[in-house]
Amino acid sequence: MEEASGHANRRPLKARGTAWARLATRLLLRSRISADQISLLGILFSLVGAWAYVAAPGRPWLLLAAALCIQLRLLCNLFDGLVAVEGGRKSPYGPLFNEAPDRIEDSLFLIAAGYAVGLLWLGLLAALLACLTAYLRALGGSFGFPQDFGGPMAKQHRMAALTLGSIAAFAEALVRGSSHALALALWLIVAGAALTAARRAWRIAGQLRAAG
Repeated sequence: MEEASGHANRRPLKARGTAWARLATRLLLRSRISADQISLLGILFSLVGAWAYVAAPGRPWLLLAAALCIQLRLLCNLFDGLVAVEGGRKSPYGPLFNEAPDRIEDSLFLIAAGYAVGLLWLGLLAALLACLTAYLRALGGSFGFPQDFGGPMAKQHRMAALTLGSIAAFAEALVRGSSHALALALWLIVAGAALTAARRAWRIAGQLRAAG
């Protein structure tokens, strides 16, 4: 779920202010669904997407299913925040649902993608670095600084890279019977997430130095 403790600590998303997002939010608010339930739905989509990756070898169309599940997960990440904040349906468990599902979802997708290309260790490394970037963001917030959502490989960037890599790997599998595009996407995520973690740590150090 998006940050509910103040606009300064919410991930900046252009989609949040679009007409289609506002319309979808109004439709969701006509139902009885809660923001926390939408967050849990994101985990469900991630489980399905992870299964699609694991089962994709020999069935490349499942790479497209995984890409779709990534986007559905991101929609859940968008709408749980809109329902909670703009819709006034905040939950006392909001801070927990703000962080825990994202970490589970990132790990499911990245580890399963690594398995799909025969590089499980690469998927594990990508998941570890994704958690590290989130940890550093939250750590900065715990010191009283605005949370740093910057990239180059923040959550939305990681999922965009994985989505494009999955679509490219589907086309590659049809033409050449290989999945190098998905492996390349994971390498880019690992490199970008490592750089993102380093940049966030550097900024926190600078803020601490200035504050001290």
